[in-house]
Amino acid sequence: MCGITGWISYDQDLTTPQASATLDAMTRTMACRGPDAGGVWLDTHAALGHRRLAVIDIEGGKQPMLVKEGDGRTLLALTYSGEVYNYRELRAQLESHGHIFRTSSDTEVVLHAYLEWGEAFTERLNGMYAFALWDPRTEELLLVRDRMGIKPLYYHPTPDGVLFGSEPKAILAHPAVRPVVDADGLAEMLAFTKTPGHAGYHGMYELRPGHTARVRRQGLIVRPYWQLEAKEHTDDTDTTVRHVRELLDDIVTRQLIADVPLCTLLSGGLDSSAITALAAKGLTEGGHGPVRSFSVDFTGHTENFKADLLRPTPDGPYAHALAEHVRSHHSDIVLDTAALMDRANRDAIVRARDLPTAGFGDGDVSLYLLFKAIREQSTVALSGESADEVFGGYRWFHDPECVQADTFPWLTAGVADTFSGPASGGRTALLDKSLLGKLDLPGHERQRYQEAIAEVPRLPGESGLERRMREISYLHLTRFVQLLLDRKDRASMAVGLEVRVPFCDHRLVEYVFNTPWAMKTFDGREKSLLRAATRDLLPDVVADRVKSPYPSTQDPRYADALRTALGGLLADKDAPVRPLLDTPAVAESLDERAGESFRTATEVVLNLNTWLTEYGTELRL
Repeated sequence: MCGITGWISYDQDLTTPQASATLDAMTRTMACRGPDAGGVWLDTHAALGHRRLAVIDIEGGKQPMLVKEGDGRTLLALTYSGEVYNYRELRAQLESHGHIFRTSSDTEVVLHAYLEWGEAFTERLNGMYAFALWDPRTEELLLVRDRMGIKPLYYHPTPDGVLFGSEPKAILAHPAVRPVVDADGLAEMLAFTKTPGHAGYHGMYELRPGHTARVRRQGLIVRPYWQLEAKEHTDDTDTTVRHVRELLDDIVTRQLIADVPLCTLLSGGLDSSAITALAAKGLTEGGHGPVRSFSVDFTGHTENFKADLLRPTPDGPYAHALAEHVRSHHSDIVLDTAALMDRANRDAIVRARDLPTAGFGDGDVSLYLLFKAIREQSTVALSGESADEVFGGYRWFHDPECVQADTFPWLTAGVADTFSGPASGGRTALLDKSLLGKLDLPGHERQRYQEAIAEVPRLPGESGLERRMREISYLHLTRFVQLLLDRKDRASMAVGLEVRVPFCDHRLVEYVFNTPWAMKTFDGREKSLLRAATRDLLPDVVADRVKSPYPSTQDPRYADALRTALGGLLADKDAPVRPLLDTPAVAESLDERAGESFRTATEVVLNLNTWLTEYGTELRL
């Protein structure tokens, strides 16, 4: 896993010292994503930068990687981030066509695949990736992002070309780009949605999942090479369960390939337990076991746990039950309130995400600290992320009011409260009312919902609950999962940890997306297919556990610490976030009697202040 960046300019010579210094500055911003090595490549109109996290072919996979003619001329140049899991099969096919390889890396396979099949090579790739290919023969750049958007890729068109990077910070390091955010951009940051293609910053875009961008002198053209399609499902339930298991076996086996230490993330829920059990099985059969597994916990959390609507059980006992069952080498990463409130940690996650994203609260900081601790012992981790979106695991999939609501299901009143705190608080409760009027978050969310619904593929004659559940599934696979994948990628790559997500394999996503809802819930519960497909690997206590999302601290001292931090911010007359605040509401939240009502809103304000300070953001509202 790596960080990439680059600059295409058809009107400038990018081999000059000044251009080289600019590319170096852009590339340095990606050092966290690639702590092992760095490299740049300069051509007259193309400059590519790369930071490497070495996972496969440690010595041979250095980048940017080139393919050259016999006379030394460059045929192709590539800066690449990610993993192509079927690279061995592709390499064998390419060798049968006469291609000769110098390394054992998947990066070189991508280069030769493009030489053999042209832009259609994207249809052959299985994996998570974001990369840029420069073809000196045509002076064209091809940007490619994986089908599910597991790896990020941003671009900023310029009058004579384009700037691109794994993260906005790489593009913002170019002197021609300023961090400007308008009302639509700020609304995107504060709304609990993620609009495909929207980067937040003015003039910048995120390449949509399953898309390519072709950059020529004449301009930039974005095209899809993959998207979800509605297809008739003809398998019966037993066949469907069996095929899901076959896919999972193959997916996890492919994703265990690494030349560095590998582990799993284990919460004790069905999703992470299934991945850990499959990984344990695969490593044992391959003679590489046992699997290492890691869980996050908070000081005193299990002993003092209080069930709520979102989280009915603590993770600890279930994670330990699964670890014992598969005999994993397990570790708990236990965090305390001091670590969660440490200014350096909170600032680090805002810098990692480039945006003051709202809705995850202490979960962002704890995820960052979990990954930081894991990175001391492992370089690659397998995660159970995205199973809820694929198989229908969230409780709102099964709540008729949420299903029928004319909005994103996770934004319905009762559900939104679980993300944003009690209804008296919410994400934006401490922001100035006139500002919120300009942003019109309800209108923003309504427009984004209508755009998403208009995209949904449908079967002829599909109606009723099946039609609606296809819509609900599509919303999660194209909008909600993007929130989680972006969060996972930024928090992990900030510490140089590669996290793989087997449930995002496009073959599994396509198959389950087209499985009827009645079959997805055939046993009357959430994620029926996944449970049935992996039950033989799991202890009953884990297989039958009710869904409980990523944990959040319940320590009352956390809310007190937030209140103290907010008080300090309010006392700072130079704090850049002050003009955005509803001062009376902030003062009210400082009263201890307010309890945790403004917890999420306070986290949003603190993140906004850090972001405005760190990035020198210009708000054009």
